[in-house]
Formats: sequence, structure tokens, C-alpha cells
Amino acid sequence: MEAIIDQKWWVLIAVGTGTFMSALDTSVVNTVLPVISRDFGTDVATIEWVVTIYLLVVSGLLLSFGRLGDMRGHKPVYLLGFLLFITGSAICGLAPSEGALIGFRGFQAIGATMLAANSPAILTKNFPAVQRGQALGLQATMTYLGLTVAPSLGGWLTDVFNWRAVFYINVPVGLLALFLSWRSIPREKKSGRQEQFDLPGAAVFMIGLVALLLALNQGHSWGWGSASILGLLLASIVMLATFVLMELRRQNPMLDLSLFRRPVFSASVASAIFNYICVFTILFLLPFYLLQGRDLTPGQAGLILTAQPIIMAIIAPISGTLSDRIGVQIPSVLGMAVLGLGLLLLSRLNGQSPTPAIILALGVAGLGTGAFISPNNSALMGSAPRQRQGIAAGVLATARSVGMVLGIGLAGAIFTTVLSQSQSAAGGAGLYAATHTSFLVAAGVAGLGVLTSSVRSLSSEKVLE
Repeated sequence: MEAIIDQKWWVLIAVGTGTFMSALDTSVVNTVLPVISRDFGTDVATIEWVVTIYLLVVSGLLLSFGRLGDMRGHKPVYLLGFLLFITGSAICGLAPSEGALIGFRGFQAIGATMLAANSPAILTKNFPAVQRGQALGLQATMTYLGLTVAPSLGGWLTDVFNWRAVFYINVPVGLLALFLSWRSIPREKKSGRQEQFDLPGAAVFMIGLVALLLALNQGHSWGWGSASILGLLLASIVMLATFVLMELRRQNPMLDLSLFRRPVFSASVASAIFNYICVFTILFLLPFYLLQGRDLTPGQAGLILTAQPIIMAIIAPISGTLSDRIGVQIPSVLGMAVLGLGLLLLSRLNGQSPTPAIILALGVAGLGTGAFISPNNSALMGSAPRQRQGIAAGVLATARSVGMVLGIGLAGAIFTTVLSQSQSAAGGAGLYAATHTSFLVAAGVAGLGVLTSSVRSLSSEKVLE
């Protein structure tokens, strides 16, 4: 018994190390984009593809690698993901041009997708149901810690060495995580079920989702009414509708749509999307308010912005452990409600708001998000059958990507529209009006999240063991 207990915690340490590395890499690259752009002598629109290509590849392949984990075992897919991610990090650091860096980031994203699509399934299978929320909460803590230290670490590495060091740092961390995962994660027993991978479904889904995310991501720069954006949106609708029809007819679909007939699963997916829309609205808008509206330095703004992930890192495992004892309903509903309150507080910020008020608003939003994430993830993963854990993990990670793009797209559209229509846009009043409206809309989205979290009936508290 003691050995079993020790093993599951080693699994958590191994998965947590990989989660920390992935979160660190995602955030730290954003902080050094201006330096990379200057080093290569390229414009911002081009260098942004270093981030965009990563997002598109990860989002498009999550379901495929989750499904592959269900079929071939989550451990081998997870370990292969580490190898690809480490290799991708190394060649990103060696990139001779911006084009090569963008291509290498796409390769690195394949490995990151294998990790993201299988880590929740590995934790769910190695922890009993009564500790599932705690395990997923601790994994969330590692994510937030990675996001918290990334800006300062990225700045330090770039100052002491150069921007290439932010990629090289993944190599030793990744090798450590790979070794821990190889030693700690038990190999799964074969189910004996013979299923074929749905390659046509995977291709159609990837094309449809990538077209949708690309349209949402580039709409502000290409023009929402442009032929390119409208064409991408039309293509995404056609391809995703085709994907649903294909999956309904297949014996072994890539995405088991019957999962969405489970109220817990569907409500948890919707709630996750609403949550990430709110979170990334904050991440997108606050720098504009702090840097342009309040004339703070990047260092000062960075310190203020750490208030949210620090609170999230502290609260997520506490909320996860609590949800194991009292159920997922109360923590998730209250978490979304508190997140909405934090957004309302953020909407009231102006040019005279003291720094403690900004930190308080961010802290409240972080408290709500931290309280929501672990119970909601536990409900989603627990509502899926054991042989569909990879698909469930892929859906969960896809919800995060979709919510991120929707949050940035929605916030950007509202912010720029209000700013352009404001007669005081040249001064601070226009910017404050734009952030006020954007945060109010995000608070409304959090209200939708409260509703979707509330629709889980009392019977949904008993998720699959």
C-alpha cells in the first residue's frame, strides 16, 4: 500500500514538472518577442507567428493525441511528447532566421500537444476519485507557477545571455521531467479492444478548428469583414459540420460525441470555455491599462500582474481538495461568481485608482479562477469513461485554447471599437471607457459560466470512479 501511495505522488511530481515547463515556455516566449524581432530585423506582424503557429498546432492536434493515448497508452505518447518538445526547444534556440524559428515552433508544439492531451488522463487514472480534484488542483498550481516566474526568468536569461536561452532552458528541465515520467508513470494494461484511429476525422477537425482560430486570431489585423476572414469562417463552419456528421457514422470515432450527452461533461466544457474567455480578457487588457493608461514601466506592470497567478496557484489545490470532500458544484459555481466580481472591480478602474485597488481586483479574479478550475476539471474528467480519458483530456485542453482565442478576440474587438468611437481617445478617458466596457462584457460571460456550472444536477456529483 505504501508503495502505491508513493508511486502516485511521484506520478504527480513527474506530470507537474512537465506542466511547469510547458507553462513556462508558453509565457516566456511572449516576453521576449520584441527582442527576437529586433535581433532578426523583422516586423511585429511577422514575429507574432512564433506564438500563433504554436497555438494553431496545439489546438488542432489536441483531440487527435488524446484519442491516440486512449488507443496506444497514455505513457508512450506522453514520453514521445517530451522527446519532441525537448528537440524542438533545442532547434528553436539554434534558429538562423524568423522563418526557421516559426517552423521549429510548430514542431515544438507537436510535442507540447502530446503532453497537454495526456497529462490529465494520466493523473486521473493514477489517483482515486476521492483525490482527483486535489491532484488536478496541484497540477494547476504548477501551471500558474510557470506563468508567474516566466516574465522575470525570461528577462533575466535574455539580459545575462540572449533570447535563445529561453528555449535552451527547456532542455535540462525537460530531460528531468522525461526521466521522472519514464520511472514513475506505470504502463497501462491493454484493454483488449481493437479500435482504429480515425485519420479522416482528425484531418477534417484540424482543418476546421485551425480555420476558426486563425480567423478569430487575425480578425483585428486583417479586418473582420475582409474576404480572407469571411472565407476562413465559412470554411470552418463547413469542415466542423462535416466532422460532426462523420463522427456520428463511425464505429470508432476520434471524438466520442456521446460524451456530450452527459450533462456534467457538456456543462463542464462550456464552463471551462467561459472561464478562459474571462481569464484571457484580463491578460490581454490589463497591460494596456497599466502601461498606456497609467504610464507604468513594464517591470512595475509585471509585478502587479503577478497578483492573479499567485492567488490562483495557492487556491487551486485547496479548492480541488475541498471538491473531493463536498462535491464539485459549490466550489465551481462560487468560483465563477467570484471571478465575475473581480471583473466588475476591474471595470471600475480609472486614472486615479490606487495600486492596492488594482491588486485587489486582480486578486479577487485570481481567487475565483483558482476556486473554479480544479473542481470543474475534476467533474469533466470524472464524467468520462476510463477508456475515453484521453478524449476528455483533449476536449479540456481544446476548451482552453478556444477560450483563449475567443477571450483575446472578443476583448480586442470591444476595446478597439470603443476606443475608436470615443472622442476622448487621445487622452486617458477613451482607454478607460474601452477597458470598462470590455470588463463588463467579460463579467457577463462569467455570469453565463455561473449558469452552466449550476445546471449540473445533484446526481452529477457522483462522477465515474
